Amino acid sequence: MLVLWAEFRQYTSICHIAMKYRFFPNTDVRVSDVGFGTWTVSTGWWGEKSDAEAVAMMRRALDVHGVTFFDAADAYGNGRAERQIADAFRGRRSEIVIGTKIGYDIYDEAAQKARRGQSELPMRTDPAFMRLAVERCLERLETDYIDVLQIHNAKMEHVRDPELWGTLRDLQREGKIKTWGAAFGPAIGWLYESVELMEREPDINTIQMIWNVLEQHPGAAMIEAAHRHAPNCCFNVRVTHASGMLEGKYTADTTFPESDHRRHRPRSWLVNGVEKVKTLDFLQRDGMTLGQASLKWLLAEPLVVTTLPNVYDDAQLDEFAAASDLPDLSPADMERIHELDAVNFGVEEDVMKYKGAMTRSDGPNSDLQDARNPISRPAVSAHHDA
Repeated sequence: MLVLWAEFRQYTSICHIAMKYRFFPNTDVRVSDVGFGTWTVSTGWWGEKSDAEAVAMMRRALDVHGVTFFDAADAYGNGRAERQIADAFRGRRSEIVIGTKIGYDIYDEAAQKARRGQSELPMRTDPAFMRLAVERCLERLETDYIDVLQIHNAKMEHVRDPELWGTLRDLQREGKIKTWGAAFGPAIGWLYESVELMEREPDINTIQMIWNVLEQHPGAAMIEAAHRHAPNCCFNVRVTHASGMLEGKYTADTTFPESDHRRHRPRSWLVNGVEKVKTLDFLQRDGMTLGQASLKWLLAEPLVVTTLPNVYDDAQLDEFAAASDLPDLSPADMERIHELDAVNFGVEEDVMKYKGAMTRSDGPNSDLQDARNPISRPAVSAHHDA
């Protein structure tokens, strides 16, 4: 048995030589090009997975493919995601990089009982609660430090709270966390929340955002803001495949399970998305799938430190993890994608409805708003009133 285990570990070490890695700037935090977002195995919003299935997939990600970054949140299954990570890698802490998020008061029992569907819980970011939340995360993860801690779905009031970001710096100095930042969501948008955060806190380490070939705004503008204001800020990207659209498997007749969040989107999202994807057929060549090409497009941006595709099963894990070692998209491919984005991939549709502050009425970085995507929220002032 010992010989067989040694042979297996030798085999898997050969398998994941192909995975490439990137560093969070000016840190020792090194993560795989392709990470593992635990929301798909812990929340039930993408179909049900048992804890045993989740643990097996995570171990396969590391052992077979060299995936080292596992992204969670205390709100994912009320700590379930963090417990799954602990179960999967007990005794192997040095082999993985753990990201988690705090900000929602998952300990408010009354709010939990009143919650309906995927509605947001109340948020708390006072220093005492943040420290409590971090300690609980550490307990569930069975570790004494968190590699990447982000404020979960930060809003403008959080961006403008210097005590919050000071608390994260204190936790970093104390060794509780290695890097810190913010995750913006739950839906797409939040341009000037992220821009203002980088203006106010230029030493921020990372931002988690939605970005993909079909939804390039406002992610591209956020990256430009990092170039201007936050030299050590990198991006960990979620919704890499536009909620599955860029996996290239949907048709106009696709249906989703009752518990799947995509079931509750307007039908136009599916029909228009399928038409957009048809314009990207040129990316599927030389054995590269559309799903893999979508990850290569993201990884062409140096400030992207890791990608977090939704992983539902072993086949999808194998496909996405293999993208790291595939050839980069050519300059012609990148230019063609840019041209298609400029015409909305040939599809006429209703104005995109973003969340958060998407325009700025005056001041620096007001150029980052995209006139091609009309805005559904009022403009905010550039004045940094706390």
